[in-house]
Amino acid sequence: MAEIIGRTEEMAVLKSAMASKEAELIAIYGRRRIGKTYLIRNYYEDRIAFELTGMNNGSLKAQLLQFSKALQKASNAPLPLAPPKSWVEAFTALELMLSSLSKKKKWVVFFDEFPWLNGRKSGFLEAFDHFWNTWASRQSHLVVVICGSAASWMIENIVNAKGGLHNRITRSIRLLPFSLSETKAYLQSRSVHLDHYQFLQLYMALGGVPHYLRNVERGQSATQALNKLCFTKAGTLQGEFNNLYQSLFENADNHIKTVRALSQKAKGLTRQQIIDVCGFSSGGGTTDMLNELEQSGFIQSDTPYGKTSREAIYRLTDEFSLFYLRFMDGVKITGDDMWSRLSTMNACKIWCGMSFEAICLKHISQIKKALGVSGVHSEESPWRYSATKSASGAQIDLLIDRSDRTINICEMKFYTGEFTIDKAYAAELDRKLKVFREQTKTRKALFLTFITTYGVKKNEYADRLVHNSLTMDIFFD
Repeated sequence: MAEIIGRTEEMAVLKSAMASKEAELIAIYGRRRIGKTYLIRNYYEDRIAFELTGMNNGSLKAQLLQFSKALQKASNAPLPLAPPKSWVEAFTALELMLSSLSKKKKWVVFFDEFPWLNGRKSGFLEAFDHFWNTWASRQSHLVVVICGSAASWMIENIVNAKGGLHNRITRSIRLLPFSLSETKAYLQSRSVHLDHYQFLQLYMALGGVPHYLRNVERGQSATQALNKLCFTKAGTLQGEFNNLYQSLFENADNHIKTVRALSQKAKGLTRQQIIDVCGFSSGGGTTDMLNELEQSGFIQSDTPYGKTSREAIYRLTDEFSLFYLRFMDGVKITGDDMWSRLSTMNACKIWCGMSFEAICLKHISQIKKALGVSGVHSEESPWRYSATKSASGAQIDLLIDRSDRTINICEMKFYTGEFTIDKAYAAELDRKLKVFREQTKTRKALFLTFITTYGVKKNEYADRLVHNSLTMDIFFD
């Protein structure tokens, strides 16, 4: 088996399915380029008895031709097989081939890019329903894996299906991008050895998407890698943004509008604010679109402390989308040193802060571990209080409300060295803590927690205010 970085929980699910004494139907979904196919092919290796990959916008005739080629390969037929005339005929042929397999061990049937196989009026999903419900579900030696990048389609039509596949999925896996520690392990497995600051820089621009990271070359600094990937004519990520959204969503214009709007708002927007900024209607279509973006891992919604879900705040948390919209969108390529120049501008400092905050929100478990409270139940959320005539406003981007009567008030700061709390900022922190306690009426202990790249510089203000100082190193453990 080829080396698989991370994916410990996912491999445990796949292993359990192979050990099962019953037929298994596994749905695996996640955004494009995340490594779904790699995981299945390499974990199940020689157990894959049949594999079919859907064609994006492929006609029924073209999809059935690909099926006949896949069946020929699986059955070791010396001559090409005649393409079936329908999906019903195709699955009948597949049943015959699979019936010849030894029942003494488990075999895997793998449908990759499953949503693409289901063209309009193709009858694919109905035929698959029938294949599973009437035959495959009774074959205890089979594991059927269906995989798709269109996460919202997979959830609606497979995981939460109301038709023939209702409650038929035995296991599901939502494959997410690598964490920072997994990103480091992945790059080091490819002989890319950098310090934590440079790994963090790469992650802030590319996220934990294996397909993007695999293009980082040994001996390159983070700046050199981003220059080559994003700011040269031959850069592999030049056209990725539009391809990414168009391949995942049938009508991607509103998804892209939303992502563009959120890229300009570091503190996020409510659903109503997104509607107002983008000019959307207030119907269910907007709710569905936001859910699709969230399920695909591009945005994250959080309900502010003390508020209801109707007041949820949406943030753009996909690192590459944010990087593209801030620096690549509409920019003419001017040479190999483009990122070297852009990274010195004030816009880069703003982006660094926004991206670092998003990364912290994705690594809450590492933050809790560093605080020594992994076993303590907590709820994480932002908090906002708008100014009134009698009280000033305040905002907290992350608070960890713990069951041991403690709240960590988190300040997240990206800086090139130790972060210094000066007199003015200390006064702002004092005010923020005071407003939070007054407006929430909380009686819990408040611990001011800083999460920074290189820590907080010791001085009289830090000694008085800061209870916990965590550095970027906690994300790499």
